[in-house]
Amino acid sequence: MSESTKIKGAQILLVDDDPDVLELFALALRTEGAEITTASDGDEAVAALRTTEPDLVVLDMMLPKRSGFLVLERIQELSEPPPVLMVTANEGRRHKAYAKSLGVGAYLNKPVAMEQLLETIETLL
Repeated sequence: MSESTKIKGAQILLVDDDPDVLELFALALRTEGAEITTASDGDEAVAALRTTEPDLVVLDMMLPKRSGFLVLERIQELSEPPPVLMVTANEGRRHKAYAKSLGVGAYLNKPVAMEQLLETIETLL
């Protein structure tokens, strides 16, 4: 992969309770030059929002401690909320519609092809 100019240097918060997904996404994005912060549950994600100013958040919907939707509500309360890419195994249309109503920039179903993930992140940045 060649480094994307849009991703290079971007601060990205990755939130997923699956350590394999976190590791894989983080590796791919670091290879593209992004600065990565990870969180494995909703509370960690909210804490990370206080200490970092992400340019983009990649957010799982189903998380321990605080759902992706509750994290999304916190993101939208920020003075300048970053774009959010929701990545989930939940294929329900109502969840997708609700996520969009809360301001999600893009919504991808797992499993996600790495190329699709990178292209979507570039578009949102």
